Amino acid sequence: MSAGVVKCARGISFAPYVANRRRGEYRCSARNCQIDLLDSKSLEGEGRWTADPHEGWEEISGYDEYYTPITTYQVCHVMEPSQNNWLRTNWISCGGAQRIYIELKFTLRDCSSIPGVAGTCKETFNLHYYESDSDSSAHVDENQFFKIDTIAADESFTQVDLGGRIMKLNTEVRDVGPLAKKGFHLAFQDVGACIALVSVRVYYKRCPRTVRGLAVFPDTVTGADSSSLIEVRGACVDNSAEKEAPRMFCSADGEWLVPIGRCVCGPGYEEVVVGACRACGIGFYKEIAGEQMCSKCPPHSLSHRAGSYDCECDESYYRAKADPKSMACTRPPSLPRALMASMNATCLVLEWSAPSDTGGRRDLNYSVACRVCAPAEPLPASGDDGSSGAAGSPRCLPCGAEVRFAPRQSGVTERRVTVTGLAAHTNYTFEVRATNGVSELTRAPPQSASIRLTMNPAAPGQILDVRQNRISKDAIALSWSEPKHPNSVILDYEITFSEKEQTEISYTTVKSKWNTITINGLKPSTIYTFQVRTRTTAGYGQYSKPFHFQTSNEPLDISSDPSQSTIVWLSVATGIIVVLIIVCFLLKGRYCGYSKAKQNCDEDKQHFQGSHVKLPGLKMYIDPFTYEDPCEAVHEFAREIDVSYIKIEGVVGAGEFGEVCRGRLRLPGKGEASVAIKTLKAGYTEEQRRDFLCEASIMGQFDHPNIIRLEGVITKSIPVMIVTEYMENGSLDSFLRKNDGQFTSIQLVGMLRGIAAGMKYLSDMNYVHRDLAARNILVNSNLVCKVSDFGLSRVLEDDPEAAYTAKVGGRIPVRWTAPEAIAYRKFTSASDVWSYGIVMWEVMSYGERPYWDMSNQDVIKAIEEGYRLPAPMDCPLPLHQLMLDCWQKERSDRPKFGQIVNALDRLIRSPGLLNTLANGTLRPQNPFLEHSVPLFIAFRSVGDWLDVIKMGRYKDNFAVAGFNHLESVAQMSLDDVIRIGITLVGHQKKILNSIQIMRAQMVQMQDSGVQV
Repeated sequence: MSAGVVKCARGISFAPYVANRRRGEYRCSARNCQIDLLDSKSLEGEGRWTADPHEGWEEISGYDEYYTPITTYQVCHVMEPSQNNWLRTNWISCGGAQRIYIELKFTLRDCSSIPGVAGTCKETFNLHYYESDSDSSAHVDENQFFKIDTIAADESFTQVDLGGRIMKLNTEVRDVGPLAKKGFHLAFQDVGACIALVSVRVYYKRCPRTVRGLAVFPDTVTGADSSSLIEVRGACVDNSAEKEAPRMFCSADGEWLVPIGRCVCGPGYEEVVVGACRACGIGFYKEIAGEQMCSKCPPHSLSHRAGSYDCECDESYYRAKADPKSMACTRPPSLPRALMASMNATCLVLEWSAPSDTGGRRDLNYSVACRVCAPAEPLPASGDDGSSGAAGSPRCLPCGAEVRFAPRQSGVTERRVTVTGLAAHTNYTFEVRATNGVSELTRAPPQSASIRLTMNPAAPGQILDVRQNRISKDAIALSWSEPKHPNSVILDYEITFSEKEQTEISYTTVKSKWNTITINGLKPSTIYTFQVRTRTTAGYGQYSKPFHFQTSNEPLDISSDPSQSTIVWLSVATGIIVVLIIVCFLLKGRYCGYSKAKQNCDEDKQHFQGSHVKLPGLKMYIDPFTYEDPCEAVHEFAREIDVSYIKIEGVVGAGEFGEVCRGRLRLPGKGEASVAIKTLKAGYTEEQRRDFLCEASIMGQFDHPNIIRLEGVITKSIPVMIVTEYMENGSLDSFLRKNDGQFTSIQLVGMLRGIAAGMKYLSDMNYVHRDLAARNILVNSNLVCKVSDFGLSRVLEDDPEAAYTAKVGGRIPVRWTAPEAIAYRKFTSASDVWSYGIVMWEVMSYGERPYWDMSNQDVIKAIEEGYRLPAPMDCPLPLHQLMLDCWQKERSDRPKFGQIVNALDRLIRSPGLLNTLANGTLRPQNPFLEHSVPLFIAFRSVGDWLDVIKMGRYKDNFAVAGFNHLESVAQMSLDDVIRIGITLVGHQKKILNSIQIMRAQMVQMQDSGVQV
């Protein structure tokens, strides 16, 4: 007998397939595990199965193709009728399973291939089982077994197959459950078939151990029912904590389903490898448990070990208790600067400037210390020569309770304190200390500025009135009365003046020996604030209260006062300084490089070495990327807003640099306004911070109703923020898609006109946007469109051929970009005109994607071959013609933005020009005469009518309200439409227009004698 083939009784042959596995071994796939309880191929003499009767089933031994001994069971009593041959397995332990699976592999002889057995041969056998807690009974009655199923073969073999040594092996799997006892027997009942039982495998399923959401779920045996789900609680992996209790369900198929909850890495750890938490590296930290990654230590701090949840401050730097751990470490401020005193007999005003170094904090405050110092006493004489010793140090004591400070002595946030209750002829020393939130954490005393003075016996009184004598467009003549109590000879008067709105920022001081003065060099039609005080031998008196006077538009000859030489010299000096600043700025190329909108070095050289320089006219635009420090540029062009004026209400999206939020801005003296707030995300690079601030510097130079307005910036706290006006309807492309078909052509032209006006403003200033698209146009509640997103904008030289060349590899929005900009990276206002044509197409198609699903390479190739976008549906011919003009291949042939604005203005003034559509048809002047509108009699029901006008969503609204017939619908008014629950204005308009057409058709048919 050849190896691998077993010869059976009655001429049956088969070639068994064997895989050696021991009991308890398991087979796992990607989804589940199967745990073997029995595998007949691996029994190897561990126990024989019981056959009843003994001559029924036969045990046949042989070898497989690997010469491994195997045992099979066969039966083939097909000649005798009424066969009842049983084969019972040994007792099988359940192993804790409640549902088991039985896999049978067998061969079966085709009865038709055996002659003379037509009445006795069968082609099926039965599978039974019997449960018990132990194998105590040597014999189990056949009647105690429960039938599982009748097993039939999918394929049977014949004598021909035997001759060709072809084996047709059948595999059948049955499941049994729920099991209530510790084990069971299986039994195979033959009723007259010719069978070879090659292998029997009994197993159960379990869900394999797995890690999901940083939680470990153990091996879990499946439930008893075929549809059961076992809930399993997971355990968090090392260095993690529960965010929500992790749970999963083990299905009957041994698969994990429905994960709920998860664990998150704890403080100092992050999930880098799936299923594990790794410690933050040195120089990084993570404060709280969460899904966020480790953050780089803030400035002036460092974590010195892995797994840190905070960063230690550098030497001389500190973190206050209330400071978040994400905040940079700070230090105490330096001493106040420029401490000055103004005094009279009993009143003293101390003023100073902020420290040069605030320590990186904004919670700066001041305290004033007062000491009374006695005159220094001479030391006793030394020697006999009559010489006296040097003077000793003065003795100083704290001031008494009679000395008062306004607004207070400590915790002062202003840089001015008034001191009263001082005694005349007394020496005082005042120290002004600057402190902040970390001053108390250092052992060193706060730095202070001091001033020593003696109170004057009698300072002059206050000037009570200042009069305006004469005015002109650039000068004001003033006079005033001497103080009521000068207390001494008046030496001169000191006059300070400034523009009314600039009093707190800058002012000019001049002097006059007389009680009159003429101030020259003023601006026409401008309000100025004046204050005057007197100087005597006892010092200065108090300033008068502020007086406000306005220059005129009419010239007036005012003779100059001799005392005005000071003003003349001051004006000359100021003019020289301004000229020097401009020249230095233009000669200074402080930064080169490209990041989105950065200018390269060659451009800078061409700009400043050329034969002309653009000097300021009405307004001079300055590239913020020429500043070495972006904060310097942003503070020059944008207003700094105190973070306390901002209230963030929610996140509306995410931008390139961080989140975009909606909020409220309340400035002192002004009402509350809705604003959009862009934040700079944590962990930003210096380049990202520069780009972020430079976008604000660019926006801050624009002032146009169709350009997004910058409200200000917040750079003195974390995170850095850019605050702009809030546009309620969001981006234009999304807005159009949400309101598809809801606007008239004239409304769309109005939107396009606004965009063109904004771009004309930028073009006139030699600005190129580079990323003009509907997604970068914002729409407010009044449908006003405003150009935004200046991250790719570029300021150009004063040159009609000026262009910006992007570095190779820069990202370009191909579908919106002119061909020369794609091919040569040359961006001009003409390339913006091309992009504007694409925006026109987006608007008229209600936000459709330009060039649809074409790839970028296909778009580039098609444009080079002369392809241009066709007119959108119902697009007026003049608008599509304007698009084609914008898409001229030669950029010099494209219209300027000023010409585009004029063309759109003509269409707005003559809306009849919009009636000719680009497809060659005319827009009907009377919608009731439009042939494309179907007659209402063509509709079988109200539902059909709503489907045709694409308003089928409102079928239930009409039915519930009782409008079930077209005749009743034709009588509906706007109030009826609103009453049935149609709230969208565009949908109301569309339905009412169709109702009007229906009503007109009814009237027309009645007049024509048609039965309605």
